[in-house]
Parts: sequence; C-alpha cells; structure tokens
Amino acid sequence: MEPTKLYSLPKLPYGYKDLEPQISEEQLRIHHEKHHQAYVTGANTILEKLDKARKEGAELDVKATLKELSFNIGGHLLHSLFWANMAPAGKGGGTQGGVLGDAITKEFGSFERFKKEFTQAAVSVEGSGWAALTFCKQTGRPIIMQIEKHNVNVYPTYAILLDLDLWEHAYYIDYKNLRPKFVEAFWNIVNWAEVTKRLESVLK
Repeated sequence: MEPTKLYSLPKLPYGYKDLEPQISEEQLRIHHEKHHQAYVTGANTILEKLDKARKEGAELDVKATLKELSFNIGGHLLHSLFWANMAPAGKGGGTQGGVLGDAITKEFGSFERFKKEFTQAAVSVEGSGWAALTFCKQTGRPIIMQIEKHNVNVYPTYAILLDLDLWEHAYYIDYKNLRPKFVEAFWNIVNWAEVTKRLESVLK
C-alpha cells in the first residue's frame, strides 16, 4: 500500500519582513508558523485517524470527524491562497485594469464600489472568518463571499480569486481589535497580478 499523502505548510512567496509596515514580521511569522501550521497538523491528524480506523475496522463518529476535517482543510486552503495574494510593499496595492479590472467594473460599476463592498464584507464578518472575491463560471460574475470560520457560507465550486483573513490571529499584534485598520492596510499589499492570474485560469 502506498503511503498516505498529507498536507504540508507552504513556504511564503516573500520574507517575513517583506509585508511591513502593513504586517509586521512578528505578526506574519506567528500567523504562518503557528496558526496555519495548526490547521495543517489538525487536518493530517484526522486523515491519519481515518486511515487507522479503516485499517482496524474501528467505529468512528463520522459526523464530528468530517466537521472537524472540513474546518482544518478550509483553514489550510484559505491561508495558502491568502499568502499568495499579497505582495511586498511597493509591489502590491493600487487599482487593477485588464481582464480583472473589466470584470470588476462590469459587476460592481467601478473599482471603488467593489473595494467598498469587499471592505464592508470584511469588517462585518461575524466572529472569525474571511472575505473573498470569487468567480461564478455559470453566470460569468465575480461575487463577494463572506465566510464564517473557514467553512461556513462557502459557495461550492466557486473559484476564489482573492481572500482576506479576518480572524484576530491575523492582525491582533499589529492592530489590536481595530479590524477596519487592518482591512485598510491590506489594500496596500494586494498582489493584483496573482489575482488576475487566478481569474485567467478560471476563464480558460
């Protein structure tokens, strides 16, 4: 039998200091090495538990196990997207033209309107969660998604073009409880080239 494949913590596409001043080295390092790693470890632990139970014919609380697995896989995948859709200061931020800019303008009327709606979605996430810009292939529309935790209110099969972590572990060291300040800072480090690449991949 082949060894079971497990999840792994991805390397950041930049250094821990490279997102300063928007995100400090301390904040980024703890977020990546501690919190994201916890979801990777959690998901792998459950997969190993499933493998063992199936091999031994043991009983499982399937409902609880799959709920926990969904939470941890969601945390891992959303974080992996999040790291990649940010860029060092000076290489990110601004507005966006091209195919992405056209799609945003067609849907929202203007980039400014999109930014306002996305910001409102991010600031108003109940408890811990995410804001994301997704794309629906059936309608050809970019749609904002407000995720609770890592796995609640997700639009199935929608490609995520851009996501923003609104758990306090993403910003508390730098911004304390001032979530709107963190969201404002995020716009300065969005990697629009990566977001555009994701959209182009969906449109192929």
